[in-house]
Amino acid sequence: MSAPHEPALPAPAPRRGLAVADAAFVTDRLLVGGDLDTRDHRLAATQLRELLDAGLTHVVDARVEWSDEEWVHQLAPQVGYLHHGMDDAGQRVPGAWFDRGVTWAQEAIDQGGVVLTHCHMGINRGPSLGFAVLLAQGWDPVQALDRIRAVRPIAWVAYAEEALRWHHDRAGSSPAELEADRRRLADWRATHELDLAAVIRRKRAQGW
Repeated sequence: MSAPHEPALPAPAPRRGLAVADAAFVTDRLLVGGDLDTRDHRLAATQLRELLDAGLTHVVDARVEWSDEEWVHQLAPQVGYLHHGMDDAGQRVPGAWFDRGVTWAQEAIDQGGVVLTHCHMGINRGPSLGFAVLLAQGWDPVQALDRIRAVRPIAWVAYAEEALRWHHDRAGSSPAELEADRRRLADWRATHELDLAAVIRRKRAQGW
């Protein structure tokens, strides 16, 4: 296993909010969010331009149902794009899924890139992969969740438990260490409840 990255906290404050792109800076080099508009190509192009102007260099697309890779490369061939989809059905996530996505994203960040991890609505898959990137960088799990929720209030990060298991497996942690972080994550969820049905209805009303 490669040497762990230095802890990321205290981290730079995220950049200012984006006006049209459905994404938010978690750190200066990592965004999480939803996809480009799927119905209005002009709006999608405006969203992509805003992301590029904000420094975007790489995209990890966690959707299994769609990919914008060909279209993005037509408009911005310089952008690195990893289509790394999985379903969003509350399933167990193989560690290999986190391995590939995090390694690719972290290599881009280490080279000075700015990475977006996204899914469709930006509620579960994209934020969960972003959470795993933060864990790999040395973030405390609860502080990482706090940061993601602060910049993206609709993020439920449903696969945080799977990312946590992957992280502890990768680090060779003891079962007691994993269980302690699982309890902290459960406590976080209990105090940061989210009405997912309302969030999804609102996103669909906005055209997602």
